[in-house]
Amino acid sequence: MNLPDRTSLHDYQKFSVNFIEEHPCAAILLDCGMGKSVISLTAIADLLFDSFEVHRILIIAPLRVARDSWPLELSKWEHLKHLTFSVAVGTLAERKAALARNADITIINRENVEWLVENNDFDYDMVVIDELSSFKNHSTKRFKALQKVRPKVKRIVGLTGTPSSNGLMDLWSEFRLLDMGERLGKFITRYREAFFMPDKRNGQQVFSYKPRPYAEEEIYRRISDITISMKCTDHLKMPELISSQYEVMLSPDERKQYESLKTELVLTASDGEITAANAAALTNKLSQLANGAIYDDEKNIIEIHSRKLDALEDIIESANGNPILVAYWFKHDLERIRKRFDVREIKTSKDITDWNAGKIPVALIHPASAGHGLNLQSGGSTLVWFGLTWSLELYQQTNARLWRQGQTAGTVVIQHIIAKGTIDERVLKALSKKELTQNALIDAVKAEV
Repeated sequence: MNLPDRTSLHDYQKFSVNFIEEHPCAAILLDCGMGKSVISLTAIADLLFDSFEVHRILIIAPLRVARDSWPLELSKWEHLKHLTFSVAVGTLAERKAALARNADITIINRENVEWLVENNDFDYDMVVIDELSSFKNHSTKRFKALQKVRPKVKRIVGLTGTPSSNGLMDLWSEFRLLDMGERLGKFITRYREAFFMPDKRNGQQVFSYKPRPYAEEEIYRRISDITISMKCTDHLKMPELISSQYEVMLSPDERKQYESLKTELVLTASDGEITAANAAALTNKLSQLANGAIYDDEKNIIEIHSRKLDALEDIIESANGNPILVAYWFKHDLERIRKRFDVREIKTSKDITDWNAGKIPVALIHPASAGHGLNLQSGGSTLVWFGLTWSLELYQQTNARLWRQGQTAGTVVIQHIIAKGTIDERVLKALSKKELTQNALIDAVKAEV
């Protein structure tokens, strides 16, 4: 079988390859499924063997993506076959062995960035950060470690589909790594003072900030010269995306328990007592209860209702044997779903292969561990959210496991099981509100191809 080569790249992909080659510092904001990996690898091949501008490349990615997706991408294209690579994940011995191979490209998971910087000679002159948004927190060890060696790096590429999933504040850290503070400043405090004002506060304590009226436009203007952005719907024939809600109703007694927890912050249940110490914990507890079970103070699971399990049963039945991917959030969701249905959680490379081969009728994924980079579009076209996440990034990335290039079904269905009149409705609303900021960013720096 002949492998595709660079002539098979879409025009927007060729445009992006050129952009990376022409910009030593580049932010590539592409929707999920648009081929960020092959774009980056094609540019790497050119810079290595055509212009000889780089010699050693480091790719930083989420664990499963580093282990499975990047190696797979390298094997899929004729023009990338000559690139040598090693995957530095796993045990200390495995990582050391991978580094000793002296390959053109070293692929590492982001959790090991600190180890790499602190314990090895950092001799990479090009770095590709897959999921730049995972470096949005400037106080993390991975951010500090990479920032320490950033001056040694001649070329850097940041890849993501969700650059500002929690608002404009995220962008400072990401671009601080890319351009060392040239566009948005070297210090977060000055960035905050220039573009934000206190929002929610208690006396001198500020809990959150909101952008000043001119902030968005000015921030986008400052980063636009090193940033390109595209949406898949502009450049690819994507399947139709249908988003729907399957509403379940709590009984009067269950509703009473929900309202009791909400107003009193304490729910006295027959099996134990639950307390919610603050608002964050409360929203967590309410989300658990909406899903049907809750942890008490001793971490015992107290089952409240099975409304969502019943709804999932209806959805599975109506699928008539067609594969379904189910996203869960809490561990007790996983346990209760497993108890009721014959399911398999997608965790290993074999799970991914079996799902894509159509061998798993009902598969479970957790957004935090399966959100980024996994290609699951060959295994099915229906995703059911049993319980939602507040994170827009994880939400969009999980949806994009199925709604992406390569999906053969004409329609992808994203179904949300929502407990009516509960926090579920607020989470969905919050996700759509957060999306506005991100879409504004993406549209503002949209590349005209």
